[in-house]
Amino acid sequence: MKVNPNYQTKEQLVELYNKPLLELVFEAATIHRQYHNPREVQMSSLLSIKTGGCAEDCGYCPQAARYHTDVEAQKLMTVESVIEQAKNAKANGSSRLCMGAAWREVRDNKDFDNVIEMVQSVNDLGMEVCCTLGMMNEDQAKRLKNAGLFAYNHNLDTSPEFYGDVISTREYEDRLNTIDNARKAGITVCSGGIIGMGEAVEDRMGLLLSYMQMETPPESIPINALVAVEGTPLEDQKPIEQWEMIRMVASTRIVFPETVVRLSAGRTKMNMEAQALCFMAGAGSIFAGDKLLTTPNPDFNEDKEMFDILGLIPKEPFKDAEQPVTIPDEKIEARKANELQREKELEAARLEAIENGFVPRKVSSVDSL
Repeated sequence: MKVNPNYQTKEQLVELYNKPLLELVFEAATIHRQYHNPREVQMSSLLSIKTGGCAEDCGYCPQAARYHTDVEAQKLMTVESVIEQAKNAKANGSSRLCMGAAWREVRDNKDFDNVIEMVQSVNDLGMEVCCTLGMMNEDQAKRLKNAGLFAYNHNLDTSPEFYGDVISTREYEDRLNTIDNARKAGITVCSGGIIGMGEAVEDRMGLLLSYMQMETPPESIPINALVAVEGTPLEDQKPIEQWEMIRMVASTRIVFPETVVRLSAGRTKMNMEAQALCFMAGAGSIFAGDKLLTTPNPDFNEDKEMFDILGLIPKEPFKDAEQPVTIPDEKIEARKANELQREKELEAARLEAIENGFVPRKVSSVDSL
């Protein structure tokens, strides 16, 4: 059951969200146990492979170039650095790595080729690979799929009605199109939202309604609480109550019984008891590690202690779908072949010059002045 047929309208969803809390959690817990192992929680790691300098104006995001925050723009990480980070995350119990780049959209350039190699390498480690790179077209989605991408994250953030109050540089339809391109390529979809941006309950349920209206709802829905950052338009937003996160998790679980509900940003503001209620209400994943892109997050040791206390066990990778098979990327293979050919040509030219008596002039310290 992809979507619970008992809830079909926004009014029904709002009524669900506003149920007495313990009744809501009980209903969610009952459904959760029908479709998932209630003790299993996937530990995922989120790595910012390209930080800051984004052209978008998302009101919550410290990575937008137009806002004055503490986040400094950085170049794309090297493939080698990402592999090292992935190995460390795996050693600490993560079975999924999500790589995020502060791009408005994917561009067909050397940076994207490097991302393809990152995906290939992390998939070879036996981890689920997720990317969030902004908008992408069908061809780019196919390249990611062939590289071994397991999931593509592209959040709708909120309801269509409230969306314009938060973002103006990308349309709601643009987000839906990117999700559709991931689907066409055979990539699983991770898409969710942020609560606490000043939206009404109707907007929170409007987000769920958007997913209900899809032919296939997301396999993963991350639920984030706004982390207000100084310098962004939403810096003065009051933090939401942890009960609101519990209600959002429970409502999402009830409406989408098979979907993995991911307890994401904002966990640093939640005590262990509140997180325990989220797990009871259907949260089946957390992001582990001390940072989510640029925002704080509990570290691995804290989460391991919580797992021990609550009797939770880390979920193994690829329990919901088979591991993707990596297919060599034609563009990268062609580029490497050209680079190798160029190296051979340069070496041949060097040897020929030496045979003809050419001796490179040594540059002295005096010559360089």
